[in-house]
Amino acid sequence: MTIYFDEVAASERAFGDIRGTRQRLGAAAGSASVGLSRWRIPAGARNAPVHAHADEEEIFFVLEGEGLLWQDGRTHPVGPGDTIVHRVDGAPHTLFGGPLDVLAFSEGATTRLVWLPRPNVMWAGQRWLPLDGPRPFEAEAALGPLEPPAPDRERPSNVVALADVEPVSVRRGRTDTARRRLGAAAGAVRSGLTEISIAPGAAGHPPHCHSAEEELFVVLEGSGTLLLGDEREPIRAGGVVARPAGTGVAHSFEAGPEGLRFLAYGQHDPRDVCFYPRSSKISVRGIGSVRFLVEQVGYWDGEE
Repeated sequence: MTIYFDEVAASERAFGDIRGTRQRLGAAAGSASVGLSRWRIPAGARNAPVHAHADEEEIFFVLEGEGLLWQDGRTHPVGPGDTIVHRVDGAPHTLFGGPLDVLAFSEGATTRLVWLPRPNVMWAGQRWLPLDGPRPFEAEAALGPLEPPAPDRERPSNVVALADVEPVSVRRGRTDTARRRLGAAAGAVRSGLTEISIAPGAAGHPPHCHSAEEELFVVLEGSGTLLLGDEREPIRAGGVVARPAGTGVAHSFEAGPEGLRFLAYGQHDPRDVCFYPRSSKISVRGIGSVRFLVEQVGYWDGEE
């Protein structure tokens, strides 16, 4: 399913100095497990309480604006094209706007446990601990504004600039792409975020579908065509495409005359099997991404 930024309503958040708007883009596009939100954070405000996830990796990508990453008591400047990775049980963090416009990708939590160290509250899905305590956002706001210290000159390794990640080009047949593995460069382990550019009129990587891994795509620039099985639909900047696992419908992209640049986000599920229908090829991730050519047969072939 494809949706566009301007089609998704934004919700307001206002708890003391925690202010801004959120668009739940992943849910609107039909994602099944992974999350994608767009946060617009006003100058001087932050998007969330200081927090750390117990079993969910997060990756942020800065679309526009300037701001500060508050992480473990220190602050670091962030700006357009920056990628920020927060690993499971990593340092508590939040973002200050200057203002700031960011995409927040999340792999999908099993327990949905989130620790808020300032009020010492644990969020647990739709509930929180202590059960008789205030709502975690209200508990955080009751402590007063978070005063950010002066920014450090050097940024931590979990923040990388787009220009500092070397692109890897692939030119085979109609495929002509350049890929920057932003998530890996910033230390992501359980998920990945890649910037992909397809040359004007060229194709992306071959159509494929995943058995266990869900993917999300966000078009940043240009236009082109999204291939879903035998169907083709136009795609342009601001488009968000969700490809849940197990659909059996292969996807791919082709660029229009101005080229196509997008972000590709996915889980790193070791159970995943990827199928390429054009070549009848499968790739098995859990054993080193070994690839096989297979012969497609009917259920009863060879059984009667």
